[in-house]
Amino acid sequence: MLEKLTHGEIWSAIDRLAERHKLTPSGLARKAGLDPTTFNKSKRRAADGRERWPSMESFAKILAATNTSMSDFIGEMPAVEPPARAPVGAFPPQPSTIPLLGLARAGTGGFFDDGGFPVGQGWDEVDFPAPARTAQGIYALEVQGDSMLPLYRDGDVLIVEASADTRKGDRVVVRTRDGEVLAKVLVRRTTRQIELMSINPDHENIVFDLSEVEWIARILWASQ
Repeated sequence: MLEKLTHGEIWSAIDRLAERHKLTPSGLARKAGLDPTTFNKSKRRAADGRERWPSMESFAKILAATNTSMSDFIGEMPAVEPPARAPVGAFPPQPSTIPLLGLARAGTGGFFDDGGFPVGQGWDEVDFPAPARTAQGIYALEVQGDSMLPLYRDGDVLIVEASADTRKGDRVVVRTRDGEVLAKVLVRRTTRQIELMSINPDHENIVFDLSEVEWIARILWASQ
């Protein structure tokens, strides 16, 4: 099985990027026009102790401010030999890329297995800040239309992990057994039901029986 990209590896790469430009993490944040505390150690964990990812907005800004390409940033991470072969049924691993699919197409058949992992043909690819050992089950969905405003706009790319645990407050993608694909916030999950809060404030919360849900995947990042 492919190893997972960790929070620590991304944060360490940001620290090394700052050092390469003779900056502290706070100095790097200031150079990018961000709050100086953006990359502080205290910001790398939530109040409940869970590790946090840096936002895609802050990530994009530091790359632009330091004139660093995605491949250069990936070079800040330790190189690891890729596995000899992919797990059976998995999307073929690509160095520094992950599968990409339009969100509307995700509701049609043939693109996912029963666990929400990408399979089959018809996927595009998108760059992702990870070495060749990109985790199985990480893929990208491109937002189409304005149903997810104001948080996600048409053309935004959601980075999703099928195998990630989900908790209250996580942004998730849910596919129902009817083929509907929804990007929501997980409000509550019991042994029988899940409650989802709409990203668009004009829409009410939705409650599904778990028997109606095919799979749930956690949104890791959004490129905006």
